[in-house]
Amino acid sequence: MARNRHQAAQARHDMRTWQIERRKRTRHLIELGGLVVKAGIVDLTGDDRATIFGALLWMADKLQSEQGEHARALWSAKGKRELENS
Repeated sequence: MARNRHQAAQARHDMRTWQIERRKRTRHLIELGGLVVKAGIVDLTGDDRATIFGALLWMADKLQSEQGEHARALWSAKGKRELENS
């Protein structure tokens, strides 16, 4: 009987841990989506998910290229300025 209680308590703990991690991931994804909206990408593309995804893939390619560090520095500086001004 005590073993069953222990297993049930462990299962509840595991579920809580899973739920906490899921909530963290969900919050992170919502924040990233908010950046897409804040940048005006949704309006500029007419909420065309293929265009948005294509642009993100282009960005990933650019970051993996020889010019990646330069692009990262430029984009980071611009993003920091905009976030400070909003």
